[in-house]
Amino acid sequence: MTENELSYKIIGAALEVHRNLGVGLLENAYETALFYEIKKLGIKVDKQVCLPLQYKEIFIEKAYRIDLIVENKVIVEIKSVLEMHPIFYSQVLTYLKLTNLKLGLLINFNTPLIKDGIHRIVNKL
Repeated sequence: MTENELSYKIIGAALEVHRNLGVGLLENAYETALFYEIKKLGIKVDKQVCLPLQYKEIFIEKAYRIDLIVENKVIVEIKSVLEMHPIFYSQVLTYLKLTNLKLGLLINFNTPLIKDGIHRIVNKL
């Protein structure tokens, strides 16, 4: 599956989670539910992936943690916040650059309409 095909499936799974859970929960609840829904589709998904970073001459073993990585192609960063801050978009773009992946989805579940909480971030796509 391509990144775009995967994103379509991930967004469908996010809609299902939002429809069933609504708003106001902690990120962990949405992350676990979305992980379940994606896995149920038969798609490979990893949760809370700690990745290393080489900075100049030092190696940082657990430099950052990605909420979900789908099929080793799409990063999903989950939020449950009242307002989306520009730093969240930068965070996903940084993750994409560090992993050499092309597509990230930033999903804020704390919104009445989930479509307003889904943002695509691309890195050389």
